[in-house]
Amino acid sequence: MSLNIDMEVRHDVLCVRLSGELDHHSAEKLRDEATKAIEKYEIRHIVLNLEQLSFMDSSGLGVILGRYKQIKQMHGEMVVCAISPAVKRLFEMSGLFKIIRLDPTEQYALKRLGVA
Repeated sequence: MSLNIDMEVRHDVLCVRLSGELDHHSAEKLRDEATKAIEKYEIRHIVLNLEQLSFMDSSGLGVILGRYKQIKQMHGEMVVCAISPAVKRLFEMSGLFKIIRLDPTEQYALKRLGVA
């Protein structure tokens, strides 16, 4: 199964909705698309909706961490929302929830960032 990437810009927030599998085959595509959108639209915050993401490996974590660092340089915030149990476990084991906030829904995350 491949990775489907849906991106939407709301003010200075990039909403990224992933479905399928984020692995070493698809990580570079996500990295490229997200980086281009962040630079093109002067993005300050990212909302990462992982509700439909069925699998993620360490290269997926690397892409997410890289975009987190990119956003932090602009004093922004990355929020993960609607995460599946298997992917949530990977985030917990990696310690990413120590630096990335988890919200229950995309709408809630957007509201907390002031754009909903």
